[in-house]
Amino acid sequence: MAKTQQTWNKKEKEKKRLKKRDDKAKKKEARKANIVGGGFDNMIAYVDEQGNISSTPPDPAKKEKIIAENIEIGVPRKEEGDTYEVDREGIVTFFNDSKGYGFIKDRMSNESIFVHINALKEPVRENDRVTFQVEKGKKGLAAINVRLIQ
Repeated sequence: MAKTQQTWNKKEKEKKRLKKRDDKAKKKEARKANIVGGGFDNMIAYVDEQGNISSTPPDPAKKEKIIAENIEIGVPRKEEGDTYEVDREGIVTFFNDSKGYGFIKDRMSNESIFVHINALKEPVRENDRVTFQVEKGKKGLAAINVRLIQ
């Protein structure tokens, strides 16, 4: 009969593998034995009306009813009061003909107002004096009906 080919090195590796498996099983049992509290109930957290996290549920008497139709998502619709009919004066501080936009510095408020090429009544260049009206655009105020001052 032939002798098995199990060497000392193979025996040591097998011992390490079995010891590692036993250690893993012991750790698993220890974790199961050390479960603290009620499990899922300990993990629940609540958010109060100021946005703070707490462990107590909110008071149902303080609950506000929110109507979903009143929530605006995206760009708000234009309303009647969004256009200002008063003519303003200003100076074109920047205008890029190739891209079709620029900025006008308002004389009264010294604020920079966006202008698009579609809002021009006649072509403008930098440092031209212009009159314009203002409307609320997507990202702020925008000039419309822009005309040169002769």
